Amino acid sequence: MKPADIQALAKTLKARFEANPKRHATLTWGEALAGLEAKPKAWPALAWMEASGGEPDVLAFDSSAKTICFVDCCAESPEGRRSLCYDDAALAARKEAKPAGSALGVAASMGVRLLNEAEYRDLQRFGPFDQKTSSWIETPDSVRKLGGALFCDYRYGQVFTYHNGVQSYYAARGFRAILRL
Repeated sequence: MKPADIQALAKTLKARFEANPKRHATLTWGEALAGLEAKPKAWPALAWMEASGGEPDVLAFDSSAKTICFVDCCAESPEGRRSLCYDDAALAARKEAKPAGSALGVAASMGVRLLNEAEYRDLQRFGPFDQKTSSWIETPDSVRKLGGALFCDYRYGQVFTYHNGVQSYYAARGFRAILRL
């Protein structure tokens, strides 16, 4: 990335950080920025998270930890990451009406990963998120081996975890990314 692009992204991230202090009460912007500067390969991943509609922000999942996690905090599943099946094996197995890609494949190519169920549930402390959409989450191997994958949404004041076939994809289902520094 060009230095000007990094500066513009840092300005956006700082503004979001400062506008949402409850998401990271134990961290300062200086600490988050230092974490990014220590891992310059994180900038392209964050730029992609931002460009695909994720609105990444620092979340303090554990209030006593200083771990810096950038997570998609957009109200609904990121628009630029919807209509994807779960993984590349599911994508390859589809014979017709193939989606543009897979959630796991896109995430891996961008250097991020999908939220797991515990992280998704914890995200809702800062939300609500996905009241009209849903998001694929990391699926245990035992479920995936049987042809299923998990996704979550937030309805009726609580998180619901569901299952679907890995080959399925919907216009209102995407995925939320996490980038740990």
